[in-house]
Amino acid sequence: MKDLFETMGLPKADVPTPAYKLARTQDPATSHDAADKLDVSKMERLVLSAIIYFGQDGCISDDVLNLLSHQRYSTVTARYKQLKEKDLVIVDGTKRKGSSGRQQLVMWSKDNYPNV
Repeated sequence: MKDLFETMGLPKADVPTPAYKLARTQDPATSHDAADKLDVSKMERLVLSAIIYFGQDGCISDDVLNLLSHQRYSTVTARYKQLKEKDLVIVDGTKRKGSSGRQQLVMWSKDNYPNV
């Protein structure tokens, strides 16, 4: 059975995000150790699946966090940058009001971006 990345035309063994991008240089050694042990590909796939779920309407971070409520906030939000860098998620500056009343950027999966 094909996984989500394969259905998007990406190889199953997608290039993982390097551990050095998961911890800042000034972070303690324990943060770097934790970054080395994370299964980032799994989390990136999970967050990307959530973003795809919203289709051409796109979603804001609140939407993704509500859908993935069983995951920690920082675990989810840290994946946005990686997915954008891999051109799997598009953010064009469009914003929507979040539950806090503040504006949040709208995200789309590459295949669901309506302005192509």
